[in-house]
Amino acid sequence: MKLKKIFFLLLFFICVNAFSQLLSSNLEKKTLALGETDHLVIKIENLRSRAVITAPKDELLPFHFEEIKDSIGINANTYERRIEFAVYEEGTFKIPELEFKVGEKLLKTIPYEIEVVNTATKEDQINDIMKNKEVDLEAIDYWELYKWYVFTALAVIALIFVIVMFVKYGKKKKSSPVVTTNQTLKELDSLKKKKYIEEGNYRAFYVELIDISRKFITKQYRIPADVLLTDDLVALMKENNTISQDNEKIVEDVFLRGDLVKFAKTFPDKDLMEKDFTEIRDFVKRSSEDIEFENLRKDV
Repeated sequence: MKLKKIFFLLLFFICVNAFSQLLSSNLEKKTLALGETDHLVIKIENLRSRAVITAPKDELLPFHFEEIKDSIGINANTYERRIEFAVYEEGTFKIPELEFKVGEKLLKTIPYEIEVVNTATKEDQINDIMKNKEVDLEAIDYWELYKWYVFTALAVIALIFVIVMFVKYGKKKKSSPVVTTNQTLKELDSLKKKKYIEEGNYRAFYVELIDISRKFITKQYRIPADVLLTDDLVALMKENNTISQDNEKIVEDVFLRGDLVKFAKTFPDKDLMEKDFTEIRDFVKRSSEDIEFENLRKDV
């Protein structure tokens, strides 16, 4: 009986390994000189023609890692990604767990830590090719050296004067909610024409959609959405009640999803991207109702 149990356990582990995806990663060097190149290789085996979803090319590694080359090789059973990169700052930098979604299964690489050092030393001598020569300068020489600085200073002073006069005496053009709405709708139409949804480029789609939405909220509702974090923005919207609850819910859902996409925590499909685009567009169209209600409330 014991031999049968051992046999069945071995058979179970063999079947699991035969039908599961195997992810491996390899970092060539863990200590680098400034600007020296390194290579990270990630490989997934036993795909069985399943798609691999992860960060787009040249966007897999964190900020400090300058990606020089990002090549991806895919066939029916294997996914291989080779990244050549360099770091141009001294210090210790981390490559976190990198996520790869195969079907419904989420695979993660092991994290790495890289130390970047400056190989130059204080004892290194820098020799001049020629000895410095002293030259006596006259007034005309100083003018030739600094005349462009003088012209630049005068131009800056003139520009400041023009701005002050324009602010003081110029007519201020009032922007109506309708003008802001129409301008934002044009920007959304331009985003739609880029076909990010059709191509499945969810990262670029949400970055531009949220950027357009933040600028719109800032201008239309006088809320500093362009500088606030998502959580702070949601809290402020609920506090001042300028935006209706339905519109608040749309903004909150889309912005939070956009943050997850930005950090590769979720991978939305085309239907969800289309739904978020439509809801933001409808929110922009309905915004004038929020403004009219806010004006009535102030009058009361």
